[in-house]
Amino acid sequence: MKLLHLLRHAKSAWDDAGLADHDRPLAPRGARAATLMGRHLARQDFRTDLVLCSTARRAVDTATIVLAQLEGPAPPLEREAGLYLCGDRALLDRLRSLPEAVGSVLLVAHNPDLQNLTLALAGSAAPGLLERVAEKFPTGGLASLSFGIESWADLAPGAGRLEEFAIPKNLT
Repeated sequence: MKLLHLLRHAKSAWDDAGLADHDRPLAPRGARAATLMGRHLARQDFRTDLVLCSTARRAVDTATIVLAQLEGPAPPLEREAGLYLCGDRALLDRLRSLPEAVGSVLLVAHNPDLQNLTLALAGSAAPGLLERVAEKFPTGGLASLSFGIESWADLAPGAGRLEEFAIPKNLT
């Protein structure tokens, strides 16, 4: 069994028009949303073997804040430029290259890549979850999928079950 958690970076700031998109930080609202998501995961005793994160500042800031809310040792965090606005196919290819020893991974990246990847991989879900993802995958949103596979190389469209779709505005 493999677990995949797809986290869209939280709301970023647009205050500095001269800042490159890649370098935009989180807005105060985004920092609050990331904290809420981290606390939500902590209540679930969330554990993951690896965090893959886009090198965009807003993604790294989101991952850092979320992980700071969790108990226990932090999982390895790999920042990868290739995850920045790369498309859902590139994300899938990256996930397929994960070592078999990794049972659970948290991928922190961007939309529309995460929304498209979630919809492609989820063959089943609790009633209404897929429709919510299709409608909108907001900043700070998290989709968690499970797969009955032994190797990440076997990750295929429709092979997963969408277990949860959490969004910051519904968290307290």
